[in-house]
Amino acid sequence: MELPRERWAELALHPVRIRILRALAGARLTTHDLVALLPDIPHATLYRHLATLAKAGLIEVVDQRRIRGAVERVYALPAQGATLDAAALATATPEDHARYFTAFVSSLLSEFSRYLARERIDFAADGAGYQQIVLHLNDTELAQFAADLNRVIGPLLGNEPGDGRVPRLLATILLPTEQPAPPGPHHEGID
Repeated sequence: MELPRERWAELALHPVRIRILRALAGARLTTHDLVALLPDIPHATLYRHLATLAKAGLIEVVDQRRIRGAVERVYALPAQGATLDAAALATATPEDHARYFTAFVSSLLSEFSRYLARERIDFAADGAGYQQIVLHLNDTELAQFAADLNRVIGPLLGNEPGDGRVPRLLATILLPTEQPAPPGPHHEGID
């Protein structure tokens, strides 16, 4: 289902819906599974947001099971995911991008706050961390970097939950920074 950019933003960039979409990334989950993964979201709120996402086509019901007379739905992201396509991003205004990025950063802050609220945190053991680095790349090097990163991450995206796997959030932001001013000419002997 192709949604206009404004409608996609209205639907997907809600903090609860971002968490639902993230939980469904690479997984097929029942409502019961989502309740367990997102225990701080009231059940009625979770059900309402699932219905909204499903109606808009941002998630799909991929299976239904009869459990004690009730129907339990299994949700997953559609094959194309729940992201805006390249054309929609290319035509987004700076204001649109500011909204999208604000929602992205807000969801990261929420995830990090939930991590810090755990009874026990150990950055090294948990594989947690954050950093900023600057890479000096020409266009060819940037394209190679992106291809290499996709080659490393791509096969991991198909991993299903289980087998001792812990869901780990990897968020990337790649943007040009301001070019530092070149050093001024050095004149020896001039004070």
